[in-house]
Amino acid sequence: MQTDLTDVAYYTRLKGRVTELAHAYYVNDRPLVADGVYDDLFRSLQAMEADNPSLITPDSPTQRVGGAPVSYLPTVKHTVPMLSLDNSMNAEAAEAFAAGVAAELSVPVELVEYIREPKYDGASCELRYVHGMFVQAVSRGDGEEGEDVTAAVRTIHSVPLRLLRARTISIRGEVLMKKTDFERYNERARAEGTKELVNTRNAAAGSLRALDPKVTAGRRLTFFAYSVVEAASFGFEKQSDVLAWLLTQGFLISELATVCTGWSGMKQGYDEVEAARDTLPYDIDGVVFKVNSFAEQDALGWNNRTPRWGTAYKFPAQERTTTVEAIDVQVGRTGVLTPVARLDPVFVGGVTVTNSTLHNQAQVHLKDVRVGDTVVIRRAGDVIPELVRSLPELRAEGVAEWLMPTHCPSCGSPVVPIQAGHYCTGGTNCPDQRLYRIAHYGERLGMDIEGLGESTVEELLAARLIASISDLYKLEAASLEPLDGWGKSSASKLVKAIAGTVGRPLRKFIFGLGIEGVGEGTAKRLARAFGTWEAIRNATEAQLLAVEDVGPITTESLRGAFADPHFGPEIDRLAEIVKPTPEEVVTGGPLAGKTVVVTGTLPSLSREQAKALVEKLGGKASDSVSKKTFAVVAGENAGTKLTKAQEHGVPVHDEAWLLGLAG
Repeated sequence: MQTDLTDVAYYTRLKGRVTELAHAYYVNDRPLVADGVYDDLFRSLQAMEADNPSLITPDSPTQRVGGAPVSYLPTVKHTVPMLSLDNSMNAEAAEAFAAGVAAELSVPVELVEYIREPKYDGASCELRYVHGMFVQAVSRGDGEEGEDVTAAVRTIHSVPLRLLRARTISIRGEVLMKKTDFERYNERARAEGTKELVNTRNAAAGSLRALDPKVTAGRRLTFFAYSVVEAASFGFEKQSDVLAWLLTQGFLISELATVCTGWSGMKQGYDEVEAARDTLPYDIDGVVFKVNSFAEQDALGWNNRTPRWGTAYKFPAQERTTTVEAIDVQVGRTGVLTPVARLDPVFVGGVTVTNSTLHNQAQVHLKDVRVGDTVVIRRAGDVIPELVRSLPELRAEGVAEWLMPTHCPSCGSPVVPIQAGHYCTGGTNCPDQRLYRIAHYGERLGMDIEGLGESTVEELLAARLIASISDLYKLEAASLEPLDGWGKSSASKLVKAIAGTVGRPLRKFIFGLGIEGVGEGTAKRLARAFGTWEAIRNATEAQLLAVEDVGPITTESLRGAFADPHFGPEIDRLAEIVKPTPEEVVTGGPLAGKTVVVTGTLPSLSREQAKALVEKLGGKASDSVSKKTFAVVAGENAGTKLTKAQEHGVPVHDEAWLLGLAG
C-alpha cells in the first residue's frame, strides 16, 4: 500500500484504527477484520514509525506484544516473557532467515537442523506445575503478564493434572477449539437463537476468559503443548527432545512436528503442511521453524523482542489491504458495463492481484469504494479475488463518490440503466461487445476453438477479416498468413479448428452463443430438456419455464436474443452452419431433481464421465457439498468434499452405486 509517510493526519487515523481493531480482537474476542487485514494495517503503522520515529507515542499498538489482559481476571507476571516469533510472509523471507541463521552459526545453510511445527491458530497459554501437580494457567496477555485462567484450563481434558515426574516446571502451548467442536457449538447456538462464535481462534481465547468454568467446559477446548520454559536448565539439548518428553507426560503434540534440515528441508516441510492444512482437525495459519539445538539458539540470541533462532513461515493471507488506483469500466459481450478496481498490486491467497471486479454501480456504492481508498481484498483457494469492502476511516476528506459513465467508453453510445445493471445501447456496433461475444463462442466450454482467444479475435477484427461470429467460418488460411506473427502452420491450424466445430454437441453450441444468464449448467439442462436446436428455437415461454432452474429472467434473455433484429438472424446463420448434434432428451430418472457430487478417483469412470452419467439419470452434477446434496460418489483421495459430506450427514456411495442406478 503506497502511503505518504509524512502525512501525520493519516498516521493518526491509522493508529486509531489499529488500536480499535486490536481491542476488539484481543480484549473483546470479536474480531472486526480478518487476520491478514489487521496484519497489513499493523505493518503499515510499523513502516511509518520506522521512517518517522518522532511519530511514535507510548499508546501506539506497535509498543505491545499482544493484547492487554482483561480487567475482570487476576493478572500474573510471566517469569520469562511470552513473546512471539518473527514472521516470514513468503519464501524469499523464509530463505533469507535460513541464510542468516547459517551465517551466524558459520555453517552451510543445508546443515542447520530445525524442528518443524504447525503455527496453531488459537490462544497461547502457560501451564505451571509444582512437584508435578498442575497449579496455575496463565494466558499470554501482553507477553509480560497475562490473565489467571486456571479454573478454565482445568476443564480441558487434554491438560494433564499431574506429571509422571514430580518436577516444578512450566509448559507452554496452544489452546484450540477443533473445527468439529466449533461447528457443533454454532449449530446449537443457531438452534437456540444465541450468539454464534466468530472463528476458532477467538472462540478459544474467549472461552479461556470466561468467568464460569462451565462455559469453557461446554466449548470442548483442546491443548497442544509445544515448549518447556528454560528447557536447557532441565537437561534438554534439543527442541525435539522436549516434544518427545511432553508426549511421555500425557500432553498432545502435533502429528506434524518433525525434524528437517536446511532450507530445502524447510521448503519441503512447509509444502507438506500446507497440503495437509484443510484435512487437519484444527486451524493453522503457517509453519513454525525453530533451530533444534538449544546451544545454537543461545548462540543466535534475540532481536529486540523476537528470537533470531525461529520464524513463523505464514501461509498466504486470504485477506489483505491495498489501494484503489482507478476504477475502469469494461463492456461485456451482452453490453453490460462492469466497473473494475485497478489496484496497487497485492499478494493474497497465493497470487498477485492487480484488479477486482465490482459488478455494478450499486456494488460500488454498497461497498463505498472510491479512487484512492484503502480496501480489503479476499482470495481463498481458487476463488476469484474479491474486493470485500473499503476502509473509509482511512480516507482523506473530500473524495468524490464514483458514478457510472453516461456513455459507453468503447463506442460512445448512450448507457441505460436496466434493473441493477447499466448497458451500452450500441449492440453489434460496439467493438467491445463484438470482441467478447466472438471470444466467448470459442471458449473451452463453448465451441472449444483452439487458438481463438481474445487477442486473436482482436487481431482479426482490426484486420477486418471478421465482423461477427459467423464470419469465422469464411476465414481462409491465405488471408491469415500475412498478419504479423502468423504463418502457414498457425493459419491452417485456426481454420481447421473452426471447421472442426461443425457437429459439436448441442449444449456447447448453446453455451457458445453467450446469451445472458445461460451458463454451462443452463445450457446442459436446455439440451437435455429439448434435444434439438430447432425445439429450443421454437419453444414457447411456458416450455422454457418448465425447464429446471430456468426462470423468468433467463427465459426473457433467450426470447430476447431470438427476437433481436441483429443477433437473432446471426444465431440462425450459426445453427445452419454448425448443425449441432442433438442430445438425448432426459425426463425423470432415478436421480431426477437430485444433486450429486462426484469426488476423488473412481475405479473405471473419469470424473467427467461420472458427472455425465448423473445427468443422464436425471440428476444435477455439482462441485460443492451442502446439506441439500442428495449423495456424494467418492473414490480414492476424496479429500475435503468427503469430509464435508460426513459433517452434513450426506450419504456417501462408491462408483458401483452409480453404475447400479444406470442398470
